[in-house]
Amino acid sequence: MKTLTKEMQAAITPSEALNILKEGNRRFMNNLKANRNLLQQANETSDGQHPFAVILSCIDSRTSAELIFDQGLGDVFSVRIAGNIINEDILGSMEFGCKVAGSKIIVVLGHTKCGAVKGACDHVEMGNLTALISKIQPAVYDEKTVTDEEKRNSSNSEFVEKVSTINVKRSVHAIMERSPILKEMIQAGTIGIVGGTHDITTGEVSFLDDTLVMN
Repeated sequence: MKTLTKEMQAAITPSEALNILKEGNRRFMNNLKANRNLLQQANETSDGQHPFAVILSCIDSRTSAELIFDQGLGDVFSVRIAGNIINEDILGSMEFGCKVAGSKIIVVLGHTKCGAVKGACDHVEMGNLTALISKIQPAVYDEKTVTDEEKRNSSNSEFVEKVSTINVKRSVHAIMERSPILKEMIQAGTIGIVGGTHDITTGEVSFLDDTLVMN
């Protein structure tokens, strides 16, 4: 597996970038790895990096983007925060990754059994976590299919996963709504954006078709 150069990165389309991630996830699910020399990649990227994707995922220890998409050093910008939420620092990081460094796709990746989402479902308040969870809370209120109040909490796994999916969709929407730079790049077809969910039991990443914006 070759280390990405500026020329290789420039030649990748948003659609191809998504396919690279899908192929990498298939390898991960089959317990396979692309043949790469990480030490060599470290040396080859020491003077510059040219990642093809920006991946926003949760801090959950089971959801490392590089592992579940079988990518090496210099391949992806990995942005991680509990609940894969959006704030201005993350937006700035994404703008750097795409506008300055040339990445071709943004992925917002939620996952099953997410503790931050469970906390939001249970309206947890604890120190600085309170403000973070409040950013996930709108996804809880947006979930309308579970009407029994006693089942609208983390003890109902189906409710948790529905909220998690809504949270991913809200993050995708927030990126385009709050970053004129990224919105313009998406509309121009320079980059693409998509949301997805990582099943921590099987390793499979399911991309959400209704979040995919790729011109």
